[in-house]
Amino acid sequence: MRIISGSAKGIALKAVPGTGTRPTTDKVKEAIFSIIGPYFDGGRVLDLFAGTGGLGIEAISRGMDGGVFIDADPKALAVIRRNLEAARFADRAEVYRNDALRALKPLAKRGAAFDLVFLDPPYRMKIIPELLSKLQEYALLSEGATVVTEQDANDPVPDRCGALVNVRRAEYGDTAIAVFRHAPERASADGPALTARGKVDNGHAQSGEGI
Repeated sequence: MRIISGSAKGIALKAVPGTGTRPTTDKVKEAIFSIIGPYFDGGRVLDLFAGTGGLGIEAISRGMDGGVFIDADPKALAVIRRNLEAARFADRAEVYRNDALRALKPLAKRGAAFDLVFLDPPYRMKIIPELLSKLQEYALLSEGATVVTEQDANDPVPDRCGALVNVRRAEYGDTAIAVFRHAPERASADGPALTARGKVDNGHAQSGEGI
């Protein structure tokens, strides 16, 4: 694994030991950023189920100001910190150990808002619709924010969840990527909705045991 483009292009990223973490491949990562970027003019990224931190680090390399990385696995947190140091982004990131759902409310209490969010839970969890709802409930998305989900290609994806509109879905083997845009003005005009969609052709790191 490596940083594909941007200010830290070419830097190798460490993997999390064992088989409990499924890193996003460079091929899928490159496809994601070709859809949502490929480069950014500032903003904040939230990388939930961060694993190696590869997606959030790639976003910072491509122009995001900084971000928050959350994972429940202590081994993953150690790898994220090492990868941030290797990319020289440690002073632009916060790294926390927490369950993804439990982490959202404390972030909201701090007044956090994100321009880009990555949701890559273990495929067995089937938690993406709930996370999409909670991101909005806790007002963690800036207007026009992008949320990228990664899931099993056989799993349905909502066309819309509240003010999050599914603008792109693409498949890469057994992995499906969905890209949502935060469009509150459209939600207020259309009313709330959540409908299923099938397969179709978008210093140092702060750390803690929780937020």
